[in-house]
Amino acid sequence: MKKIIQYVAGIALAALFTAFTSISAIAQDRLYEDRLGPGDVIRIQVYQSPDLSQETRILETGYISYPLIGPTKVAGLTIPEAEAVIAKALKAGGFIQQPQVTIAQLQIRRKTVTVLGAVGRPGLYPLDNINTNLSSILAAAGGIAQGGSDTVILAGKRDGKPVRQEIDVAATYLDDKLANDVALSPGDTIYVHRAPSFYVYGEAGKPGPYRLERNMTVMQALVTAGGPTQRGTERNLRLHRRSPDGTVKESRPELNDLVQPDDVLFVRESLF
Repeated sequence: MKKIIQYVAGIALAALFTAFTSISAIAQDRLYEDRLGPGDVIRIQVYQSPDLSQETRILETGYISYPLIGPTKVAGLTIPEAEAVIAKALKAGGFIQQPQVTIAQLQIRRKTVTVLGAVGRPGLYPLDNINTNLSSILAAAGGIAQGGSDTVILAGKRDGKPVRQEIDVAATYLDDKLANDVALSPGDTIYVHRAPSFYVYGEAGKPGPYRLERNMTVMQALVTAGGPTQRGTERNLRLHRRSPDGTVKESRPELNDLVQPDDVLFVRESLF
């Protein structure tokens, strides 16, 4: 009986250990791998070579200046990878035959993203986990403010190269384009511009600028502006639209035509 109890207890302990290990693995997978980055302060030591001990800050370029080997890029590397790079350079230069390099992080610059423009709370926001998506950071920033655009601009670096991407946030959910909810990287900047507008003047009930809604037609734009006055007519409307070359062209739109950003709609006076 005693052996049976010990056997069952052993199985339970093994299961608990396995579950704990799985949870730890998932948690570690969610956290950013501890890589060095610009702004970090590190201490470099070489075994039995105290003259090579140094405390230094990683520059914005990702490099440090180290005795004997000169400028060395360590940003983006894990600590073991950076230790191996310095050790290899010391050995290749013939300075130390079997260098044993150790690096300690003395000060770590927090990983953040910047949110600007038409959001509830612009500012810097921490990015502590991998796979932190655009929607999460926008929610932390109070969401897109009234008057803000559904399309946001994401700027940053990927593999050391500048990237710029325009992302339709609304389409993520309205059109099931889940790929638009991209994962962010430290140093990214999110900019939310003002929403696109159109303009109505002439014999309209409420002439002025208005927010351009998705897939808005000329008829819907006219209704938004209060429709024609008693002296106005929806016939023979005039639409002024700026071309890519900067010229403004006038046309007679149909009521079911789509309105574009910065369109100017003129409601003419009825002749009768």
